[in-house]
Amino acid sequence: MTAYNETVPDRFAISREQIAAIEPMVRPYIRRTPVIEVDGADLALDNARLVLKLELMQHAGSFKARGAFTNMLLRPVPEAGVVAASGGNHGAAVAFAAQRMGKPATIFVPTVAAPAKMERIRGYGARLVVTGDRYADSLAASERFLAETGAMAIHAYNQLETVLGQGTLAMELEQQAPQLDTLLVAVGGGGLIGGIAAWYAGRVRIIGVEPEAAPTLAMAMAAGRPVDAPAGGIAADSLAPKRVGEMMFPLAQAYVERVALVPDAAIVDAQSVLWNALRIAAEPGGAAALAALLARRYQPQPGERVGVLVCGGNTAR
Repeated sequence: MTAYNETVPDRFAISREQIAAIEPMVRPYIRRTPVIEVDGADLALDNARLVLKLELMQHAGSFKARGAFTNMLLRPVPEAGVVAASGGNHGAAVAFAAQRMGKPATIFVPTVAAPAKMERIRGYGARLVVTGDRYADSLAASERFLAETGAMAIHAYNQLETVLGQGTLAMELEQQAPQLDTLLVAVGGGGLIGGIAAWYAGRVRIIGVEPEAAPTLAMAMAAGRPVDAPAGGIAADSLAPKRVGEMMFPLAQAYVERVALVPDAAIVDAQSVLWNALRIAAEPGGAAALAALLARRYQPQPGERVGVLVCGGNTAR
């Protein structure tokens, strides 16, 4: 584990200080999304004191807007505009940010992308290209487009600016809920949990949550490095990349206590519980963190104050 960290270039060291420095620049472009305190009994959970961070209310329906705007504010955008590969949420966020900044955007998504997410991308005026069965296919197509056009690529998770932008969520959450003991975070490529881990830096217990059908970070943690993983399940359009990013992995090694794997049935159950109890319409990836509690894959201690990140809401209900 230590040997891997020593091979990571210095530019991969993402710090709390860097996140704090860029947050004022990004703040005018993003929403300060709300938190709500929930008695665990309301969600069929005993002995739990929950704080839900409703990041599904962010621009474009997910936390991804934070990283998209950070990229466009910190990097010069060429005349060809921006290009992104996405399971859907990142593409919607990049399309939204490009529209707001007056830049052209081309978004590549796989066939598993949810129709609601494709509709958002088109609605923000971006050119949408549907290609391949999984995110990795769309990423390869976007890289070919990049080579042909000279557009600026905005990576969904393995990009310094992306991880810094996602870290602003943790900075915001600490201001809103400073007494958290634990935070449950859904993991796809790892940009979100990487930014969160960099901000808290061990001051809050961080638990990653992944579908059993896409154990990307779990396999990387077991191997001591990012490795290819299965990419299936109900949340495949947001939580099933081929492997986690090289950039976030040292942060996960240092600050993520463990990864809880949840079955698809628990994710569906979490979506239902959020809707029935709170009228929150979360997509599968957005409900995955709560699924870890419902499936008892993470069991809080009595009195433990647990944060649950509801990170996406691009779904048709």
